[in-house]
Amino acid sequence: MSDLKTKPSKASAVKYIKSVEHPTRQKDGLTLLELITEITGEKPVMWGGSIIGFGSYHFKYASGREGDWMKIGFSPRKSNISLYIMNGFDEYESLLKRLGKHKTGKSCLYINKLTDVDMEVLKQMIQHSYHKASMGENS
Repeated sequence: MSDLKTKPSKASAVKYIKSVEHPTRQKDGLTLLELITEITGEKPVMWGGSIIGFGSYHFKYASGREGDWMKIGFSPRKSNISLYIMNGFDEYESLLKRLGKHKTGKSCLYINKLTDVDMEVLKQMIQHSYHKASMGENS
């Protein structure tokens, strides 16, 4: 069984965000860094080379695979901002309808820029996801 390749590091989240070439993603990344730090009370930690995570939890699947992962995180990527909502989106249907322009994957919320979304709705999603992860209720 292989180990997770994406692990926490000592790299600076601020330094990473400031290295992002796209000026809007850089600005939005700094905004999210401040917002998620405030909501979670956690210090940002780089996971791998491009994901900024907050908090961590231990998981163990029925298959026996286990490891540690962030409770919530984001990455200001070249094509969009990816937010990692670890409990998936089953509980967010009404919030997603009010969020604004976005796409979702299994546990990823993709946003082009923060001005495309309702920041109050996004805050509620971050708070709920972090709370669920803190209670050990992730997918």
